[in-house]
Amino acid sequence: MTVLERVDTDFKQAMKSKDELALSVLRLVRTALKNKQIELMRELKDEDAHAVLKTMIKQYQDAVSDFQSAGRQDLVERQQKEIDLISTYLPPAMAPEELEKIVKEAVAASGATDMGKAMGAAMKAVAGRADGNEVRAIVQRILS
Repeated sequence: MTVLERVDTDFKQAMKSKDELALSVLRLVRTALKNKQIELMRELKDEDAHAVLKTMIKQYQDAVSDFQSAGRQDLVERQQKEIDLISTYLPPAMAPEELEKIVKEAVAASGATDMGKAMGAAMKAVAGRADGNEVRAIVQRILS
């Protein structure tokens, strides 16, 4: 089942169960996915959908930090629930040991000695299965 199909199925289930939070989030997710589909002028692949969802999560995480600095704990909690819901449509994150192994192999294979080339090789090897900040930390450790 594709990500788009899962979102649609869960959206219908949220409508039946009258889950307002899930309904609200899934409505936004469906709209973002549909907009991306229109932009690309083709059916979305799971990789495309994952990129859209990761962008949404990043935006929501930025909002969480803004809400925390403003002292709005109620909004922080709601936003975190929304992030958790969107995260269920992403593939599971890599284990730290596996991530480190893949990044080390990619950097070694590329022969890169500067941060930019090493990050390029590492991110290509990871192929979106890990957060860029985690990859950057590992690359910095390897290069230093």
